[in-house]
Amino acid sequence: MDWDDYQYFLAVAGSGSVSAAARRLSQSHSTVLRRLDKLEAALDVRLFERFQTGYVLTANGDALQALLAPIADGMQEIERKLGGHDTALQGAIRVTTTDTLMDTLLPTLSAFRTSYPGIQLQLTIANSFVNLSRRDADVAIRPSNTPPDNLVGRKLGTVRTAPYAARAYLDRIGDDGRPDGDWARYDWVAPDESLAHLRQARWLHEHVPAAKHAASVDSLLGMASAVEAGLGAGMLLCLLAEARPGLVRLADPDPALGTDVWILTHPDLRRVNRIRVFTAFLFDGLSRLPAFV
Repeated sequence: MDWDDYQYFLAVAGSGSVSAAARRLSQSHSTVLRRLDKLEAALDVRLFERFQTGYVLTANGDALQALLAPIADGMQEIERKLGGHDTALQGAIRVTTTDTLMDTLLPTLSAFRTSYPGIQLQLTIANSFVNLSRRDADVAIRPSNTPPDNLVGRKLGTVRTAPYAARAYLDRIGDDGRPDGDWARYDWVAPDESLAHLRQARWLHEHVPAAKHAASVDSLLGMASAVEAGLGAGMLLCLLAEARPGLVRLADPDPALGTDVWILTHPDLRRVNRIRVFTAFLFDGLSRLPAFV
């Protein structure tokens, strides 16, 4: 028996819809459906009748809800009693993020430490998902349009991508910085093969011949530095490019290249007081930044 599965059942039973339960649990619609299917398969009963207007409990569902009510009350009582032991806001929080986001996060992390000096932050910079299930980290701030279903959290915003070139490079080739769709007029700094899955790489493949790829780089941060140095134009994250005054935006950000940014944690940690306070502080401090629209 997995108590989490029953929590998903109770959330849908209480709200009458999967969408409302997903919002309440800070999970995706597909995750809620998957957990319901898993529970019904394990119990070998149908718990809901599915209608376009919502989910209605079957007789078996009514019986299960009645059986679970005292258990749910008991679990809430345990959380209330034990949760108070964590109110001192002491200890460490292991945080992982990417090199592209680190500079944007640092002022907010510094402000958090000023407000909560009893908490130590342990920062890990990694461009692939660290395994929060193994507790390699407690909180992840990650760019992803498909965050893992086994994590919970809030979408911070979206980072935009646009073409940029250094003013010095444009002056050197005698260009006015208004390409009007003629992207092949520039040399380009391209993502290398390790970044071929990115939308920036696909955009470049579709709009610029390979002969115009002047250099390839294995990180988005490195690409921004290469463009700033004048190696050519590049499709860059706006939060990286706008911090470099020598760069010129050649066109508006392409909405199709936007990437969502999430604050994520493991479900087992979301009620730990210091984690809850930390993630709320991050969301409040970062969601208003121009970098995340």
